Amino acid sequence: MGYNLKEVMNKPERLAAGHRMCAGCGATIAVRGVLRALHEGDHAVIGNATGCLEVSSYMYPYTAWEDSYIHNAFENAGATLSGVETAYKALKKKGRLGENDNFKFITFGGDGGTYDIGFQSLSGAMERGHDMVYVCYDNGAYMNTGIQRSSATPMYADTTTTPVGTQSNGKLQGRKDLAAIIAEHNIPYVAQTTLTQNFKDMYEKSEKAIYTKGAAFLNIMAPCPRGWRYETSEVMKICSLAVETCYWPLFEVDNGKWILNYEPKKKLPIEDFLREQGRFKHLFKKGNEDLLVQFQNEVDRRWENLKYRCAQ
Repeated sequence: MGYNLKEVMNKPERLAAGHRMCAGCGATIAVRGVLRALHEGDHAVIGNATGCLEVSSYMYPYTAWEDSYIHNAFENAGATLSGVETAYKALKKKGRLGENDNFKFITFGGDGGTYDIGFQSLSGAMERGHDMVYVCYDNGAYMNTGIQRSSATPMYADTTTTPVGTQSNGKLQGRKDLAAIIAEHNIPYVAQTTLTQNFKDMYEKSEKAIYTKGAAFLNIMAPCPRGWRYETSEVMKICSLAVETCYWPLFEVDNGKWILNYEPKKKLPIEDFLREQGRFKHLFKKGNEDLLVQFQNEVDRRWENLKYRCAQ
């Protein structure tokens, strides 16, 4: 059956209203999009590393989550859900769960709890091949604790630990390519997506990740209005520009095969994406033209490498 936006949007919400995430936040849009891919009648156990999403959606004894929910420490979302998945299989084997008790295991973490602090437990869970999905909502910094740089923060971004000033142009290093790193674990499914147009790309990849047997990883760009400094109504525009400039390509790695899901008819210059964000406003000051060239060159290099991988 083809993707039907109206039917998808009319599914019951598994992340209820009443959470305290910021207006214009990409994380909750991403979470709702992923959970809509669950089939009717299936249950989920949700893990959630400490971060914006956790502190804003779960205020004991109240929760915005409709499915079973576990708050994990910052560093062990991958380990916790892999343990729950193992316990589930053991109970099934012993006949202590009913035939119709169908559970899926999905854990969410920001880039701080995924790219950095939680990478060890994530890598372990992926390498062991647990039947679970790890979803990174990548907002490009440690937003919950004050917008500090992470290894997902793009080059030249202004953060509280890479502040722009007379002696600094922001973060010096480029963003870690985590999706490619996880693909090297030889797991069944890895995908990169974001909040674009009618959510079709994110929905289809989420459904494939959830219902593919074995470990799966989704990397979803989820803009942050506080850290990126954009108008809250512009979140979808930001995501679209990230795709159209090839800063955030849409691709998947299905059982080792790299697949490019979208190639812009006319690739936009990276300035179109950067100009919409206050964290990059210094790049458009006189004298910083070479920084924009360097940023464009890095985007082009990664884009060409991705196309080469997908062509093999």
